[in-house]
Amino acid sequence: MLARYLTAATLARVGDEMVAFTLVLLVLERTDSAALAGVTGAAYAVPAIATGPLLGAWLDRTQYRRTALALNQAVLGAVMLSMLVVVGHSAHWVTPVLAAVAGTTLPLVSGGFTSMLPSLVSQDALPRANSLEAASFGAATITGPAAAATISAAVSVEAAAALIAVTATLSILAITRLPALSPANGSHEPFLGSVVAGFAHLARTPRLRASTVTTTLLMGLTGMLLITLPLHMGSLGMPRSAAGYLWAVLELGSVTTALVLGRLQTRWRPEHVVMVAVAAYGLAFSAWPLAGSFGVLLALAAATGLLEGPMLPAMFAARQLYSPLELQGRVSTTAASLRVGAAALGQAVAGLLVPSVGTRTALLLIAAGLVTASVVGKGFSHGRKEVAHAG
Repeated sequence: MLARYLTAATLARVGDEMVAFTLVLLVLERTDSAALAGVTGAAYAVPAIATGPLLGAWLDRTQYRRTALALNQAVLGAVMLSMLVVVGHSAHWVTPVLAAVAGTTLPLVSGGFTSMLPSLVSQDALPRANSLEAASFGAATITGPAAAATISAAVSVEAAAALIAVTATLSILAITRLPALSPANGSHEPFLGSVVAGFAHLARTPRLRASTVTTTLLMGLTGMLLITLPLHMGSLGMPRSAAGYLWAVLELGSVTTALVLGRLQTRWRPEHVVMVAVAAYGLAFSAWPLAGSFGVLLALAAATGLLEGPMLPAMFAARQLYSPLELQGRVSTTAASLRVGAAALGQAVAGLLVPSVGTRTALLLIAAGLVTASVVGKGFSHGRKEVAHAG
């Protein structure tokens, strides 16, 4: 059953990881506007800020999780095909509006899938499942940008957009093989009260709050990096699409340590693993502006990814350890919506900032921001002691 789950989740995530990078390349190629590329990327992510908590509350109460996950993929495929028609051939506002449509159900790709794990595997199997789940994210983040970069360079960015639609179709087929799960929340609590309960649990649980704040800030800085790297390629004599290979190598290192060191959260508190990994990630990024060639930057990317690897399984563990089963959907999608929203803001800011300050300065700002994210997360960790939740 876990293999079926990982197949469906990874296929969906590969397409999702291709989207942000492909949209940036498509907009830059057809309009040469970094600002529009940033706004489009932000528009893809911004709706998730509002929809994540709502979708999470609904997932906890419904038996139609598979239908929701499949519908998200159908919308994504349709929007990407529409982008081929409108980008550069219509008013600029049309492109971010279409991106926003696809982003409405975006939290389902990460939080929606992940929230199923405690219902699919036993408590004893969760650490291994979390490591494999982190590897699923990493594999998608490796394959997605690399595929987008390769296809954009060898064929066209339009072909990369079409492949996203194909991947979405394959993921729908895989989703149909997942089991139907009973609602996790069997109470008759009013829907809006159920939504608020997810927010309240995140806000009032210090250790979970620390992990969530740290990883949310991390995603904001990752959004900045998504715009910065393609623009930085010119200073190394490489095409913008080469940034996809940097993402692939970065995530390859991350997947390696996620699998090898994924059980760190069973030895140390998961929020501590999150904060240490993010700080180390930021320190490694401080060397990126010094790279004088693409090969050196690739090597730095691989080393940087190794330091980030333990973060993702520890993030999943924090949600599971500090949240009861009936809140898993709400906690996962609400946290995912915050992360996606932060990434959207990061892309929008980078679209305006990077052309002004230059890519090397932007990389240094990202490095400093990652270390700061860890410190800020630590500040949010103080409060009453949580009781770990089984299951």
